[in-house]
Amino acid sequence: MGANMNTSPSTPPALPHSLPLLLALIFAVLITGCGQRHAVVPDRNGEPLMLLGHDPVAYFTVGKAIRGNPDIVARHEGSAYYFVSDEHRAMFMQTPAKYVPQYGAFCASGASYGVKLGSDPTEFRIVDGRLFVFGDVLGREYWLMDPKWHIEKADALWPETGANGHRYQSLKRFAFKVPWYKNGKQVHDEWQAAHPGAKIDYDPGGVFTNLFVKYPGWRAREGHGQPALGLVGVDPCPPACIGAESKGYAAQ
Repeated sequence: MGANMNTSPSTPPALPHSLPLLLALIFAVLITGCGQRHAVVPDRNGEPLMLLGHDPVAYFTVGKAIRGNPDIVARHEGSAYYFVSDEHRAMFMQTPAKYVPQYGAFCASGASYGVKLGSDPTEFRIVDGRLFVFGDVLGREYWLMDPKWHIEKADALWPETGANGHRYQSLKRFAFKVPWYKNGKQVHDEWQAAHPGAKIDYDPGGVFTNLFVKYPGWRAREGHGQPALGLVGVDPCPPACIGAESKGYAAQ
C-alpha cells in the first residue's frame, strides 16, 4: 500500500485528550443519540436487518457473501437474518451462536480498540469457527497482520463495547483510548512494512460521516469506493438480487 493510502475509520484517528473533546462527546451523544448496538439497517418491513441481508450460514457452507431471500427469515437477539434456503434457516435456528457475526457485525479491526465503525459483508474471515466482518478492505488488511492479537483485544472489550450504541461507544474510545491504542498512521506504517510496494486506493468516508451522517454499512450498500451491494428486498435488482454473490472492493 502506498503512502497515499486513506486511514480507515475502523482504526481510531489521533485525537487529543481535552475538555473541549469531552464536551463535544456529550453534545454529540445528546444530539444524535447513542446509535445502534449492532450494525443493522431497516429491512422492507422496518425491522433491523443484519449483514445487509446476506445469508450468515453461506459464509460457512460456500465461503462467500450470498444475498438471502427476504421471505426466508429468522430473528435472533432482536435482529433479522435472511437466508438463501430453508435448509440454511434451519441450520441457523438450531445453533444461531455458530453463525452470527462477531461484535455485532461491526468491523473486527475497530473492535480491538473498542470502536464500532463500519460493516461490509463482503469483507470477512472465518477463524476458529467464528465469523468476523470488517468495515472495509483496510480494516481487513490491518486485522490480518495479527488476527490472534485483534481477537483477544476485541473479546476482552466486548462486554463494554457490545452494551453501547455505536456513536457513544466510538466517541468514548476516541476520547479515552485503550492502552494499546495505535493511530491510523502507525497501523498503516506497520502494514506497509509487511507489504512493501503494495497499494490500496480506498476512501473510508471520514469518521464524522460514518458516525453522524450515515448508518453502519452505508459504504457497501451505496457503493462508496466500491461496487454498490444494495439491500435485498429494498433496493432494485441488480445489484440487490436474491441468491447472488456480493463482491465489494475486490471486484474493482
